[in-house]
Amino acid sequence: MVITQTPLRLSFAGGGTDLADFYEREPGCVTSASIDKYIFVIIKERFDEKIYINYSQKEIVDTVDEIEHALVREALRMAGIERGVEITTLADIPSEGSGLGSSSSVTVGLLNAFYSFIGDPKPLAVLAEQACQIEIDILGKPIGKQDQYAAAFGSLRHIRFLPDGNVEVEKLQMQNGTLRKFGSNILLFYTNKTRQADTILSEQRANTNGKFAVLQRMRDQARQVKECLEKGDIDCVGEIMHEGWELKKSLASKITNPEIDAMYEKARRAGALGGKVAGAGGGGFLMLYVPREKQNAVRASLADYRELPFMLDREGTKVVFNYRRYDAK
Repeated sequence: MVITQTPLRLSFAGGGTDLADFYEREPGCVTSASIDKYIFVIIKERFDEKIYINYSQKEIVDTVDEIEHALVREALRMAGIERGVEITTLADIPSEGSGLGSSSSVTVGLLNAFYSFIGDPKPLAVLAEQACQIEIDILGKPIGKQDQYAAAFGSLRHIRFLPDGNVEVEKLQMQNGTLRKFGSNILLFYTNKTRQADTILSEQRANTNGKFAVLQRMRDQARQVKECLEKGDIDCVGEIMHEGWELKKSLASKITNPEIDAMYEKARRAGALGGKVAGAGGGGFLMLYVPREKQNAVRASLADYRELPFMLDREGTKVVFNYRRYDAK
């Protein structure tokens, strides 16, 4: 039996420049962090030859081709596992439509578990790139590459997407205590809505040419966030996030809605310096940067919405349990 733990993520700036429509013309980049909310994947050998899959549904099939869960099916194919296993996925929060990169965390966690199960563990960069292949190339999702790399590498990272398809991952060099202080100033509130990111991202991709200057500015903000954090000027990040949210809303029609706008304005009036809807937008979690002395006022202003307590995480995907009595099939 193998169990992997893979974090969800928050992206502070640069989202949208990890799409091929942008980075194939100019390098893109994001600055993001993993959080201590996780996707767990369990794989164990079975006595029979069937494949059992447990998630919000249960599947029992004879072959990989019969599996309905597309991420499980393609990850099994990638790892070369054909039969005789039981797979369970568990999430700390409802995974679909959260805006926290959950589908990519599932994919990275599956690959990490499957390769470890067959005794062939892969480097983090390989897990991230293969997760991109599954989601983007094989399944045709209109998403970028940031979530897969954030899930694989974890911690606070500056991730660059190059025109040749390569990805560079840099860990931010921060003073002692800055990461903890920065993380304590980020609040998450559930908007009471989930959404399918594919629709928003498809429209955003179609608008890339007309919004290219906006995306360039958002790319530059990711560099600014990195610089601010490495200098210890964490309040500057909140101000950049506010500008970034105003830019992001122009990329597609369903990134925000009147309720989200009202939430954000309430939080700003109460003392939030900036924020954005996590992920593609349209629902999921509203992320806010709020100095400590203003947090009670912001919480009071959003009392009708559930807060998700969390901390920034320092690790990416990892195997937390690996018990092999004999060679796996």
